[in-house]
Amino acid sequence: MSDRFNLDNLVRARLKRWPQRPPGLKSRRGHNAWLRCRPAEDANKVYPFLKLPGSNHWRTLPDGLWFNFGGTPEDPFVDIFAIEACSTTQNLLDKRSRFAPSTHSMLAQCPLPWLLAPVTAEDTTPRWRITGIFREQPTHAATLPVREMRVLYGLKDRHYDGFVRSQMAHAHEFFMPLEKLTAENSEQNPALRTLIQRASVTANFLSG
Repeated sequence: MSDRFNLDNLVRARLKRWPQRPPGLKSRRGHNAWLRCRPAEDANKVYPFLKLPGSNHWRTLPDGLWFNFGGTPEDPFVDIFAIEACSTTQNLLDKRSRFAPSTHSMLAQCPLPWLLAPVTAEDTTPRWRITGIFREQPTHAATLPVREMRVLYGLKDRHYDGFVRSQMAHAHEFFMPLEKLTAENSEQNPALRTLIQRASVTANFLSG
């Protein structure tokens, strides 16, 4: 339990240094409104989460979570980029199941205090203005359908090596060793940025 607690704290500490848009992720066509949801700037404040329609108790809280808001006030949506640090094989299986393809729509819940709060201590712009999907200041939480998702899993070396040899990743999944994810200045790692770049929704289209 102590090792898992220390790992979780290290992952959160590293990801707090990542920018509002995941490092290396290219802009998509049109409007871009990336905001980092987890880890939160302040652990005592509310933050967005993922859920299934009609569920008020079961929430998915990835170690790292970014929303890219899109659409219009009449038809809003979010694309998500999530990071899950997995300390055991069972942990990986459990977390993969939460993001497995499903006939249900995943929803992104944005609490009102989070929307009204500033982006960062340095950027005092309220988050709701960044999203581009509100015509005026919201008065209640926003629940948005998830259009697209990409998930990056961090695995311990022995689990990562075994996965690479024997498993197949789904189209929305990306994998890397935990030591690379938790390394100092991991957001500047060129190989990591290249991996995340492939998670862009524009990566499936010819450019140039």
